[in-house]
Amino acid sequence: MLRKESVKGHPDYILLIVIISLLLLGIIMVFTSSYIWAEYKYEDMFFFVKRQLLFASVGVIGMIIIMSIPYHFWIVYSKVILLACFFLLIIVLIPGIGMIRGGAQSWIGVGAFSIQPSEFVKLGLIMFLSMKLAKNKKQITSFRKGFLPLLLLIFAVFGLIMLQPDLGTGVVLVLTCMVLLFVGGARILHFMGIALIGIVAFILLILSAPYRISRITAFLNPWEDPLGDGFQIIQSLYALGPGGLMGTGLGNSLQKYFYLPEPQTDFIFAILGEELGFIGGGFVICLFAMFFWRGIKIALESPDHFGRYLALGIVSLVTIQTLINISVVIGLIPVTGITLPYLSYGGSSLTLTLCSSGILLNISKMTRH
Repeated sequence: MLRKESVKGHPDYILLIVIISLLLLGIIMVFTSSYIWAEYKYEDMFFFVKRQLLFASVGVIGMIIIMSIPYHFWIVYSKVILLACFFLLIIVLIPGIGMIRGGAQSWIGVGAFSIQPSEFVKLGLIMFLSMKLAKNKKQITSFRKGFLPLLLLIFAVFGLIMLQPDLGTGVVLVLTCMVLLFVGGARILHFMGIALIGIVAFILLILSAPYRISRITAFLNPWEDPLGDGFQIIQSLYALGPGGLMGTGLGNSLQKYFYLPEPQTDFIFAILGEELGFIGGGFVICLFAMFFWRGIKIALESPDHFGRYLALGIVSLVTIQTLINISVVIGLIPVTGITLPYLSYGGSSLTLTLCSSGILLNISKMTRH
């Protein structure tokens, strides 16, 4: 039972301001980073930003609607949602249905637009795991009855994503789920065993695909192949370097002139750093840190276990994806093909992130803030 004084009836306005700020900044950066490429490829400098505005509008409408739906609604339909996500992950692999972009068969075409099932399954799996952990909290300490069934489910989803293949999305999903299982009470010993198996499996996945090995070698020494596998990371660093403290000024990036491939997607933070400098990049990082803080606060103050796990899952998903994206851009880890939440160009990713934010904001209505 919820105590009346614990129900505020309004969302966390600080979190809402952070989300809208990131979204607006993302729209600006999508335009300034893409108009050269858009003019060249589509003869319309507003091509990408118009689509981003459409995606953002759909996402914001979805966020507002979902924000008004009590989050307990999702515990009832979590199984159905996950099954639907499984279905989408399977049909995207069927030739003629799944669309290939960047070497991955990860999209299903719908008219002039397309959806990416792997984005949907991230939220669907978080909902399902949150439901299972809330209902069977004691069973998670048992390897056979609690931990193993959920682990098999996670790796079944991971396996379908790897068939596309999309290692970056798979890693984000697995890491997010591991956070949920850990907080849900899984034993450290279980994680140690899985970590050893995971390391071996990860190495085998890298060795099984030559392009992944190339990404590793390019990460270790990108200047060894500056026009090949090391090209993206070198151009990303060339963007960040001239940015300095204040940046070259909004719209004044040089790297978007066909040096950094499709800079409006995975490497949008590099253009942001070039045009807005260390201050602009630091501001974005502070916004994400604020998102993490408010999200964790909402999770801790959630009135029940389901809300706690659901909020934690959403916050972990956004935070892990952000850390990976920025780490790639500044050269800390190999290129993974992960977008920056709220900022990067993309339909499914942006829309689902905003809808997830609506759930988080609804949970915040039930907390003290």
